[in-house]
Amino acid sequence: MKPTSNFGARVLSTTLAVPWVAAGRRAAYITDGDLRDSVHFASGIALCEAAGCVVTGLAGQPIDAPPYGLVTAADTKTHAALVEIIVGQLESEAGTH
Repeated sequence: MKPTSNFGARVLSTTLAVPWVAAGRRAAYITDGDLRDSVHFASGIALCEAAGCVVTGLAGQPIDAPPYGLVTAADTKTHAALVEIIVGQLESEAGTH
């Protein structure tokens, strides 16, 4: 079974999706791009951190370091599974260029 078969993609507004992770309504939220100056994520990230969610950049690093992006997950198991998929995709894309 492919790891991606455990997750279904949904497109949601960040205004709702990130806080929904904190509230337990979603297992995780992922987005790419440089979020350091984005007001759209600031409160959701704070809520997730206060709720004990795992909040990192795309490769599990601090969110203000490359590769830029955001992974918020309700628990460490979900976070680890998602980061593994993302890192594999990033490595695959780097190998094709």
